[in-house]
Amino acid sequence: MERLVNYFEHIPSSHRSLILVGGITIFWLIESAVPLFRFRYKKWHHAGINIFFTLTTIVVNFVLAFILLQTSDWTVRNGVGLLQWAQLPLWAEAIVGLLVLDLIGAWLPHWTEHKVRFLWRFHLIHHTDTYVDTTTANRHHPGESVIRFVFTTLAVFVTGAPMWLVFLYQSLSVVLSQFNHANIELPRWLDRVLGLVIVTPNMHHVHHHYVLPVTNTNYGNIFPYWDRLFGTYHEMPGSAIRYGIDTHPEPHEHSHIGGLLKIPFQTYRPPVGEPQQKENVNVPAA
Repeated sequence: MERLVNYFEHIPSSHRSLILVGGITIFWLIESAVPLFRFRYKKWHHAGINIFFTLTTIVVNFVLAFILLQTSDWTVRNGVGLLQWAQLPLWAEAIVGLLVLDLIGAWLPHWTEHKVRFLWRFHLIHHTDTYVDTTTANRHHPGESVIRFVFTTLAVFVTGAPMWLVFLYQSLSVVLSQFNHANIELPRWLDRVLGLVIVTPNMHHVHHHYVLPVTNTNYGNIFPYWDRLFGTYHEMPGSAIRYGIDTHPEPHEHSHIGGLLKIPFQTYRPPVGEPQQKENVNVPAA
């Protein structure tokens, strides 16, 4: 355990970059071999848009990283936060810390973005993707990246998490987000087993269904417990899911970087609702 702590306490930037790039590469290859949907789209053009937003997320987090570092150092130095008060063994500190960081740093902002109209305007860009795959994981408007950073900093303050735990959490968050957005569907038995511990693609794909109330379910990122605990868990077969968002159905609204960057500042569009009959543009793989 101490070896793990030492590694993440001094993890090189190159290793963090490798985790990001390696995850996308691995899940890209898997979903290309055994996709849930055989999308009719320009895969590289789609990936280019999402990689652009991945880069803006990296820039925002890099610029603001000193705030996270100072917050963590201050809580440890002054004995502030749940972990500082509890003084748990390292293995228990890791488990409890990851759970609380995931709740406050990921689930809570995600739920809040769906409930607060101003925040939803920024999160909307993530939901406009009609071809959800592993590159969708970091399709976040720069404004949303700032919003999520604020919640992550709050989570570090509440937990009193040392930086090794923050880096471990961020690494797991990146990889699992890429995993649960990947264009794959696990066998039901494997989904049930993994779903006891982590958020699976089968679970998170439901969140990307294009209409309410399904869009307001399955907010989890790392752990699946919060949605079950707070009554926001929902199941539906992968073949029934239609990606995108009903307020921005036209390709020109969700397939160009300039247009996506402007969405938060446009007139608010209320949800339309599911029509009686509409052809599903996603074609399940054979």
